[in-house]
Amino acid sequence: MIGSLRAIDQLRAIGSERSAMDTTPRWIRDLTRLLPIRSQFVVAGNIRDSFLTPYLGGTTLAPLLRCLWAHLAPLDYRFLLVYDPIEGLRPYPNEPAVVELATKLFELKLADGVMPTSLENLVGVMRKVAGQREARCALVVDFASRLSRQPDHLDANEHRFFVAAERISLAAHPVVPKGADIATPNGKARFNPVLWLVNRGQDLPSWLTLDSPRVAVLSLALPDYETRLAAAQHLGNLFAGYEDGAEDARAKFAKDYAQMTDGLPLVALADIAQLADRQGIGFRDVDDAVQCYKVGVTENPWKKDYLRERIAGALPFIEERVRGQRPAVTKAIDILMRSVMGLTGAQARSSGNRPRGVLFFAGPTGVGKTELAKTLTQLIFGDERAYIRFDMSEFAEEHTGARLLGAPPGYIGYDAGGELTNSVREKPFSVVLFDEIEKAHPRILDKFLQILEDGRLTDGRGETAYFSEAILVFTSNLGIFVEDEHGQRVQSVQPTDPHEVVEARVRGAIQDYFKFHLSRPEILNRIGDNIIVFGFITPEVGGQIFDGMLRNVVNRVRDEHKVELALAPAVRDRLRELCTKDLSNGGRGVGNQLESLFVNPLARAMFRFPLAGRTALTVAGLAEDENRIMTVTLE
Repeated sequence: MIGSLRAIDQLRAIGSERSAMDTTPRWIRDLTRLLPIRSQFVVAGNIRDSFLTPYLGGTTLAPLLRCLWAHLAPLDYRFLLVYDPIEGLRPYPNEPAVVELATKLFELKLADGVMPTSLENLVGVMRKVAGQREARCALVVDFASRLSRQPDHLDANEHRFFVAAERISLAAHPVVPKGADIATPNGKARFNPVLWLVNRGQDLPSWLTLDSPRVAVLSLALPDYETRLAAAQHLGNLFAGYEDGAEDARAKFAKDYAQMTDGLPLVALADIAQLADRQGIGFRDVDDAVQCYKVGVTENPWKKDYLRERIAGALPFIEERVRGQRPAVTKAIDILMRSVMGLTGAQARSSGNRPRGVLFFAGPTGVGKTELAKTLTQLIFGDERAYIRFDMSEFAEEHTGARLLGAPPGYIGYDAGGELTNSVREKPFSVVLFDEIEKAHPRILDKFLQILEDGRLTDGRGETAYFSEAILVFTSNLGIFVEDEHGQRVQSVQPTDPHEVVEARVRGAIQDYFKFHLSRPEILNRIGDNIIVFGFITPEVGGQIFDGMLRNVVNRVRDEHKVELALAPAVRDRLRELCTKDLSNGGRGVGNQLESLFVNPLARAMFRFPLAGRTALTVAGLAEDENRIMTVTLE
């Protein structure tokens, strides 16, 4: 971060199109407004960020301390004293005249620019700052979050220190420096304040701010859109071609940069600009720079030409693995094309960081929902290992949500992160499958609202995982079975029903589930029209699935034993009849039957059959013995 800030300090100052009031951070405006009536300030939140700061007639990005000084100096403050628990006390800014004045007024004994100071001595400095009339000054207590281990369980020394700070806040008075012209704005009475810099307001004892009316809390939030827009205008010259770009192109760059960095601090915008500068990324490709920062990957497979070629010829590739689901496969390909063209969420004013694609696969069990997710992974990324699967039946209890995101801070294992957030950080370009989503606890489903809308999740460690380059796939069996008036589970759709009827009933059941059962219609709204309903496996498709699975068995025998396995026509026909007789469990049911009726007896027969020297085997017979156990005859 320090390197980035130094680089930003070297930026050429550019005049801002907005007024000084607009570019001044909100907390600075509150601070300067309250200086006549508040003696201490707790500055909490985004304190390690960069801030828009006046510089050479324009503005630049600077760390908090420099921003603070840039706004206090015009109010006739002569210097700051900065304390942190490690180094001690030092004057700021580090200029000879400032150091000399601070050393004289506070009898500083500096070594390498700092003076080691205990909490007890810091109380004396605090008291002297509050009453100093020779020159306006302020005390900044940096890393104040680290002054005590537990703010609600202080030891004796820590308690005395904070009680003394409270007393000083109440006893202090606004001062007018000696010799100041009271007729001028800088001659007005203001406090010499103490500023506590903390990560969270609760890092200090709560009574310090509650019991003293002279202590104000200033919350530093992440920068809003207007602030990011102004920062983007300053950072543009680090992107190749920006200075020579047309005015409208530069304006579009700034707007895109501000929109894509929603939820990021300004220091992150500076880091992104540094990455762009080092990698020669042009200002028209600012999305690549943002993506590189968020996911840590410079190569974006979504923008590769070969991906468009793969998807253009995807139908036969997918149908080789997912049989008999032409409507579902066609719609899935349409959504992929939309994702590749970057048009996901294009109807909204800003699609933000939403996932590349969202697919909701619904329909009977065993019809290819999970297989289609795997096939899409192979198609897009060329590697099924980019496929991340979560069985949502494992998250039926509310407390299991900690597995996805990690335990909250303070709980055992919070520093390990969550299974979902860790997986997406490791493989940002992936297909993430949430299998049987209706079995998850409703409170866990709320987490998907943030993923679907903002494309990011923060785990228990405070680290953010970005889903903007992932495809999310949800699967569900909703609508296939419903409860009748007696509370009995009955089948809502039949294999003989037309696909239009199956689709209408399944969609209706999904809508009822989210709207009325869960009372979460907002989840359904974010899924939108991406619900893809699979139909039942027909006898013809069941035969095709059987043939493909049988080929897999033959190939496995060849690979394992170097033997060509053949089946007599009568055996093959009998086996097909048995395996496809009941298609209520889909392709998975066909596979289970094939394993039970053929693979198991085949393994038993081969185990006893002398294979040495054999290069071919024929299954000549298939029969059921007196114990109703299937047997095969090998030749």
